[in-house]
Amino acid sequence: MIVPRPSLIILASITLIPLLGLAVSLPAIVLPAACILGLATLVSVIDACRGINYLKTIQVHLPGKLRWIQDRTAKLELIFETRIPRSFRLRLGLALPDELIPQEEEITVDLPAQAGKHYVLCDCLPTQRGLFKIEGCHYEISSPFSLWDIRGRNTQSVEIRSYPNLESERKQVASLFLRTNRTGMRAVRQVGQGRDFEKLREYVSGDGYETIHWKATARRGHPITKVYQVEKTQEVYVVIDASRLSARLQVPGDPSQGTHLDRYIAATLVLGLAAEKQGDLFGLLTFGDRVFNFVRARNGKEHYSACREALYRLEPQSVSPDFEEIASFIRLRLRRRALLVFMTDLDDPIIMESFQRSANIICRKHLVLVQMLQTGKLRPVFTNPNVSTVDDLYQDLAHHLAWHDLRQLSLSLQQHGVTLSLLSREEFSAETTSNYLRVKQRQLL
Repeated sequence: MIVPRPSLIILASITLIPLLGLAVSLPAIVLPAACILGLATLVSVIDACRGINYLKTIQVHLPGKLRWIQDRTAKLELIFETRIPRSFRLRLGLALPDELIPQEEEITVDLPAQAGKHYVLCDCLPTQRGLFKIEGCHYEISSPFSLWDIRGRNTQSVEIRSYPNLESERKQVASLFLRTNRTGMRAVRQVGQGRDFEKLREYVSGDGYETIHWKATARRGHPITKVYQVEKTQEVYVVIDASRLSARLQVPGDPSQGTHLDRYIAATLVLGLAAEKQGDLFGLLTFGDRVFNFVRARNGKEHYSACREALYRLEPQSVSPDFEEIASFIRLRLRRRALLVFMTDLDDPIIMESFQRSANIICRKHLVLVQMLQTGKLRPVFTNPNVSTVDDLYQDLAHHLAWHDLRQLSLSLQQHGVTLSLLSREEFSAETTSNYLRVKQRQLL
């Protein structure tokens, strides 16, 4: 595609219009005027053809796939390959989606007079997590006589995978990401004696009667004690609710802070890193009205990358959660006792009742923790200092009733060994990790 430059427009205005006017008024100069106009037209055509040929000597190469981090500036590398030793000034534009914000809408690049590959970096900022595509790029050079702008396009699409940003969550649980498992952490007494049988040994004064192995004692004629070891490799599954309630904003009226689901995903990835440090197997389950994705518990960098790949495109669905379906799936797929960390919203009475029925089935074999993100409205009555009118009082009373229902649900679940935690968004990741470490310390699995 060719576009006339201002220089061509000025040239046409000072030659074409005056000469046509003179040719009409003075027939004697028709032939000279025609020669001048023909010469100008020929020059402009030759200039356009040379510019098109120069553009054909430039090839643009784009990367096929990139992995970026949300809210962190990244660089997109473009490669311009020229086949002739001539300098070019390029104007470059990218077909970016709305979620990717470039540092400059239009980039001007001066390519040196040297044949070969020339690298151009473009700074972009992904504002959301997910999968995005850059539908190629557009570039432009000027013709040799600067009469035309010659434009080209590369239609190759670039796949951008924008992963959640865990920087703020890492700062809250910084001690878990040190080079060693011991440095920087205070010593904590291990509660209990373990659950896995290790060996038999001679009875030592102070051993409890419940640790004596009576059959071995009878065979050997003297007391024998059973020794247990702490089970170090356990299975931890995070169950993420991606139904309609997870689409609520963390801060009402501020979409930049993300939704409840965004907070759940960030906390899940942090918990996966903590489980890796503790030597446990980490798994993942996402659901709405059905099971969306299931990643069986494993460990290692490749497995963590697989979990991240399963989460970065997860979006809230306009459906209600089916906890009965999830309970059946867990009972069929998870044969070994595991820690199940549910991340869901239970402030809807119908959803609350459905979860309670399903939890009573799951907790017979597995240990269940429920992590719920607290909204600003769930609070006891008389704790809001901004109540000034009767309407505010009734609204505060409605919030109290919702808070009371959750408290009753927590007490009911606690009778079956299920712990419900109502956490603020600032402390959600840190408290979720702390609850997991508390389970490890007390050997509740």
